[in-house]
Amino acid sequence: MTVYVDNYRCPTTVGRLTGRWSHLTADTPEELQTFAARLGLRLAWFQARCRYATCPAPDGVCVHFHYDVVDIMRTRAIQAGAIPIDIRDFGQLIRIRRLARQRMSEAAR
Repeated sequence: MTVYVDNYRCPTTVGRLTGRWSHLTADTPEELQTFAARLGLRLAWFQARCRYATCPAPDGVCVHFHYDVVDIMRTRAIQAGAIPIDIRDFGQLIRIRRLARQRMSEAAR
């Protein structure tokens, strides 16, 4: 299982919680769900739906799947084994996922 957490650290307020938010993701949604459960993250916080019409999502999970996490949870994720990555690396993961889905779609035709 490979789980990643980026260094985006975007200052944002969500509800009553203000913090610097980063993205927690993994190679697959299943890996991410398993890891997130160990951290105590709620499934309702999983971001799997895409706002982009061009995002291939045949299974209902877009290539941008992730959890947003504040700094303390980012630190806990790293302590639990998540690999810290740069925000540009997060973008590269999404590009790789998108290409893989496009290839699968083309192969199915």
